[in-house]
Amino acid sequence: MSQVLHTPPPTAADPAETPAQLAARYGLAVSGARPSLPEYVRQLWARRHFITAFATAKLTAQYSEAKLGQMWQVANPLLNAAVYYFIFGILLGTSKGVPDYIPFLVTGVFVWTFTQSSIMAGTRAICGNLGLVRALHFPRAALPISFALQQLQQLLFSMAALVVILLCFGVPVAASWVLAVPVLFLQFVFNAGVSMIVARMGAKTPDIAQLMPFILRTWMYVSGVMWSIAKTLKHSGMPHWAKLLLESNPAAVYIDLMRFALIDSFKAHQLPHHVWAYATGWALLAGVGGFIYFWKAEETYGRG
Repeated sequence: MSQVLHTPPPTAADPAETPAQLAARYGLAVSGARPSLPEYVRQLWARRHFITAFATAKLTAQYSEAKLGQMWQVANPLLNAAVYYFIFGILLGTSKGVPDYIPFLVTGVFVWTFTQSSIMAGTRAICGNLGLVRALHFPRAALPISFALQQLQQLLFSMAALVVILLCFGVPVAASWVLAVPVLFLQFVFNAGVSMIVARMGAKTPDIAQLMPFILRTWMYVSGVMWSIAKTLKHSGMPHWAKLLLESNPAAVYIDLMRFALIDSFKAHQLPHHVWAYATGWALLAGVGGFIYFWKAEETYGRG
């Protein structure tokens, strides 16, 4: 049985007709055109299993060539904490007046590493995976989100070591530990949003990846990873706007909330006012804003 294809009869092209009008007349669409925002969200949700599998595969392969293997997921932040303890806790004396300083420091290092690693991975999410981007059609936001998810999985491995450290230094298990779950969720949304912002920037300007370590190092020093913001501000003569910037710093907000959740000597009065509003606001601003900012350039990734 033969099948007849019904095609429109050929007509003479109007010389005044633009290429866009000509394409619309024949039902043609731009290859790789950016979908609408709701459609983009739907496509991304449909590939949620790919995002999870890609993050897990990256995490597994990260230390596959090292002799200690996945133990480095815990060893790296612990070694950083040991270095910071020697320099800041002992040599510079930031441990004075801070109860449970080692749990305080290790918690800050682990939480900060989550943000730092997510952003660093995000800068190369597109430019470092051009082969995948050019070969397959999928929502490109899946890449920075999967890298943020990879770092969340790595943090969860590290949390096991953190719990052991807390118990070894006399920090009791408390009901407040469940607050770590919403804190991690809000921080993940924030990290994923910032990762999408730097992913778009890195796709256009790969040199961003070289500049980012300096930005992140500066950010770390003002985020209270190794020192107590509340203790420092209490005895400082800083202007009000500077104190507000330090307290509302998103990295410091998530670090302090995690310390409040896990360490019983870290009290509510050490938290900035409206801290949960800060945490939620930063997550929404970075998550939603970063997603829309990344989606706006969807059709440009992998080209040129």
